[in-house]
Amino acid sequence: MNEFIVYIVAIILTVKIAPIMDFQHIETKRLLLRPVTTADVHDFFELDSNPKVHVFLEKKPVKSIEESAQMVADILQQYKTNGLGRLAIINKKTNEFIGWAGLKYEKILRKEFNYYDLGYRLKEQFWGKGYATEAAIASLDYGFKDLKLKEIGAAADVDHLASNAILKKIGMPVSGTFTYKNELCNWYNLKNPYL
Repeated sequence: MNEFIVYIVAIILTVKIAPIMDFQHIETKRLLLRPVTTADVHDFFELDSNPKVHVFLEKKPVKSIEESAQMVADILQQYKTNGLGRLAIINKKTNEFIGWAGLKYEKILRKEFNYYDLGYRLKEQFWGKGYATEAAIASLDYGFKDLKLKEIGAAADVDHLASNAILKKIGMPVSGTFTYKNELCNWYNLKNPYL
């Protein structure tokens, strides 16, 4: 356990964390979306070590807590570098960590361009309850109304029926397909309706 704590501290010191994003927590009827913290590492591990969660994510669940610590460190770095990043989804009634959702500035997924990406990932026990949809709607609203982003993109493996259904349900139109690591993905893009 001491090695784990030293590892986390080493990652944090490497990241040189700046103050967390300048925004209030995002609240919905049932959820609180808040910045990810190092205290979330074990929840990230529980989420991403489940093979079912990674069926459409290269089938590569994490194998160690250190991998989850690095994921958290990467999000903290995104906050510093880009002023935004994925947010922890918390059940307001139970205070449970459900997963993550939100926006990030994506530089890898689409080789042709960078964009603001909407994403979500939930622990299996919270699937099918509408949480991803609720968090995605709140994230879109935040991106368009508060950040005044011109457009937001999203991607989903064409075979990931649930994720594609969520993106369509929140009003993101499919605007094509692309291939990422030999997997065909639907590309969604929505322009800011408030500009």
